[in-house]
Amino acid sequence: MLPGILAWLTLIAIFVFSFRLPTFMAIFIIIFDVYWFIKTVYLSLHLRSAFRQVRQNMGINWLERLTQLPTTNYQLPTVHSWHDIYHLVLLPMYKEPFETVDASIASLARANYPQNKMIVVLAQEERAGEEFNREVASMLEAKYRDTFFKFVTVEHPGSITGELAGKGSNIAYAGKWVKENIIDPAGMSYERIIVSALDIDTVVFPEYFGRLAYVYLTAEDPLHASYQPVPFYTNNIWEAPGFARVVAFSATFWHTIKQERIESSTTFSSHSMPFQVLADIDFWQVNMVSEDSRIFWQAFLRYNGRYRNEPLFYPVSMDANVAHSFRQTMINVYKQQRRWGYGVENVPYFLFGFAKNKLIPLKKKLFMGFTILESFWSWATNAIIIFLLGWLPIALGGAEFNRTVLSYNLPFITRGIMTFAMVGLVSSVILSMLILPPRPPRFGRHKYIFMIIQWALMPLTMILLGALPGLEAQSRLMLGKYMGFWVTPKGKQVLSSKQ
Repeated sequence: MLPGILAWLTLIAIFVFSFRLPTFMAIFIIIFDVYWFIKTVYLSLHLRSAFRQVRQNMGINWLERLTQLPTTNYQLPTVHSWHDIYHLVLLPMYKEPFETVDASIASLARANYPQNKMIVVLAQEERAGEEFNREVASMLEAKYRDTFFKFVTVEHPGSITGELAGKGSNIAYAGKWVKENIIDPAGMSYERIIVSALDIDTVVFPEYFGRLAYVYLTAEDPLHASYQPVPFYTNNIWEAPGFARVVAFSATFWHTIKQERIESSTTFSSHSMPFQVLADIDFWQVNMVSEDSRIFWQAFLRYNGRYRNEPLFYPVSMDANVAHSFRQTMINVYKQQRRWGYGVENVPYFLFGFAKNKLIPLKKKLFMGFTILESFWSWATNAIIIFLLGWLPIALGGAEFNRTVLSYNLPFITRGIMTFAMVGLVSSVILSMLILPPRPPRFGRHKYIFMIIQWALMPLTMILLGALPGLEAQSRLMLGKYMGFWVTPKGKQVLSSKQ
């Protein structure tokens, strides 16, 4: 209940103090706006620095770097050559069209890495229907059966007691199946296998596996880390309407920033980790919505705090939210943001784990606990405070307060601070243009103009498609109205080129 209580108390307190103590509230709002300005500048600097590293890494042939890497630099004593490393790729699938799945697997086949070192698993859901599964699987198996070391289809039963239908239970089943039917019978060493749990719309860039193997072999204590790429939500960005584009780019930039602030981050969406870790924690929990971040906390508690996120400073490409209509796209974006916001379900999990595990250093518990809790509090409240509630002292403070100099100047002060804070949008505009994929011929050159002016929608997207779904997710957890796993519809939808 804690995250939701904090968020609602904050919002209620602003109304109460604006009525009872308008002078105090006006000063608080000014200080909060100054804090937001400083934070915006700080994050913008991190974004530009991290993005510079990402672009630099995208221009490097990492397979070549691997071949030139002295084995004395390896941090795994049992690995004598980079050829010892195998990549296990799990692709959870639920009613996605053949074209979407094929694009993902085709990117694996094009990767600049030996495909005979890849085990690709298409993790299907029985509840999708036998006819659908058989049709798509047969086409993919016919196309890729001879491309990789192994290409297998695993069907997750839909009636296992205690499971929540979703990605976590699907890939947990697939991972255990691979362990029992491929890895253990072949006597493969767990620490020589890197598992990449990818969303089905993930398209890897050519050097992804080379970069991943390079970081894995050279990172300090590689068996106690997850490996996080940057999700670029750009596969279909030209088809997305303006609101969806801003949300997609904002998510991309936030996770780019997190590459430099990795000490407080958890795994998200598509990521990689050693198979040894999965074996130690018995794979993903099967009753969670946010399995991507829960797997981090499972490992963090299992290894007594000796676990971290290792940044790759390298991207994978994924779909922005696009449906058959503008209205449905907005609904889908909201639901996706709400599902991401439901990662707050991990707060009671790790706080309870911190209380029970006495081997985790207290300093680390306090840092991680405060940082994660504050991030969810900010998610649900900051945009509402900045863009909606700054006028409350004037509206509720009464005639006496409205005759003061502070009351007269409050709108001008906050507007000026926010204008300066918008400097962060400049970085967003520039970087969004740099990561755009090639423009499809059906869209005219004028579309570039919309790619720039779309950022005027930022305040609305922060509230309607950021704070509100985050607040709803926390409220649901607080009230015991628990969420199931909502599958983001994947597919190549095309909206009007004028949007």
